[in-house]
Amino acid sequence: MTTVPGNAAAGAGIDSGYAWMRLGISLLLATIGGVGMWAVVVVLPAVQAEFGVDRAAASMPYTATMVGFAAGNVLVGRAIDRLGYWIPALASAVALAAGFLLASLSNSILGFTLAQGLLIGLGTSAIFGPLIADISHWFNRRRGVAVTAAASGSYLAGAVWPIVIPYIMRGEGWRFAYAAIGVFCLATMVPLVLMLRRGAPRETAAGSSASRPVQPISLSPAALQMLLVVAGFGCCMAMSMPQVHIVAYCMDLGYGVARGADMLSIMLAAGVVSRIGSGFLADRNGAVKTLLAGSVLQCLSLFFYIPFDGLASLYVVSLVFGLSQGGIVPCYAIIVRDYMPAKEAGQRVGIVLMATIFGMAVGGWMSGWMYDLTGSYVVAFLNGIAWNLVNLAAILLLVWRASRSAAAVA
Repeated sequence: MTTVPGNAAAGAGIDSGYAWMRLGISLLLATIGGVGMWAVVVVLPAVQAEFGVDRAAASMPYTATMVGFAAGNVLVGRAIDRLGYWIPALASAVALAAGFLLASLSNSILGFTLAQGLLIGLGTSAIFGPLIADISHWFNRRRGVAVTAAASGSYLAGAVWPIVIPYIMRGEGWRFAYAAIGVFCLATMVPLVLMLRRGAPRETAAGSSASRPVQPISLSPAALQMLLVVAGFGCCMAMSMPQVHIVAYCMDLGYGVARGADMLSIMLAAGVVSRIGSGFLADRNGAVKTLLAGSVLQCLSLFFYIPFDGLASLYVVSLVFGLSQGGIVPCYAIIVRDYMPAKEAGQRVGIVLMATIFGMAVGGWMSGWMYDLTGSYVVAFLNGIAWNLVNLAAILLLVWRASRSAAAVA
């Protein structure tokens, strides 16, 4: 009888009780470590004011964070394919904490940007693509739910930290807030990572009842990878405008930082609901169709930001946007696991998610640049909608190819 090798024995292998416990620990780890993605968004107005730079320059630390985050998803993803999850994750947690501490001491926008990109961005990467790839090895029957739940940690971080950070800043300033976050991450993330030292099981050989076979698609692995990269970059170019600039947008409209942070939290809390719901849909209807539905809804919700800029309207639109787009990015990881070999999961998921992160990075900077040129975010919203259409074109091609392959097999 074929068995799962090594430590994937009964009770500790695929779809086991341990797998679900590991998912819970991973979700908590991602919620804490995800602060690296969102803290810079909250402190953007304060950093801009202290260093006396324009909006585009003030957006560069976020862009550097996303570049480091993107590179880390590939580098750490390759490392977990070879070493397992916990060793790369431990190094990332230490780098994240060090980044916050060094950023709190920076005396220029350049120093702040370097700390964000080289340490915070790279350090945060372990709780996204690599974590998703790792947890995908532990589930077959509920892989969609498990992957989207693990991916929800970054959005839970976005729902929690933008509320907490302004309260710390109000009393002590952004530098103290950054130093406190660094200490907190070191004290909490290291023990959580050490709880994940058990190596991931590998799926059993084809034909075993525990195995979830790779699905057919009339695309080579390289072509599928490239199509997912294009789709991921386009969707996150669109997604970045509200997520990166909602706090600054509310400042410009006279509503203040706290209101903008509240909207970001609502957006990301709704994104958690969307991610979990998308996991159930992906398990039931397939990740490709779920991805198409999310991308269409995101494009429609972006239109609503242009005519509705009242305070109450922005709260509602942010809620709708979060419910629309939250499940999109995890679907890329599910598609990789459904259509590509398990042994390449860390690297291939990392490459696709790197493209989504580059989309967030470039889109975040481009929106600030367009604001500086026009004095308004309207053009930035239209730019996001255009990129969302590029994303939809790639996904429609993917849907067509997957449907044709499924029909041929049937």
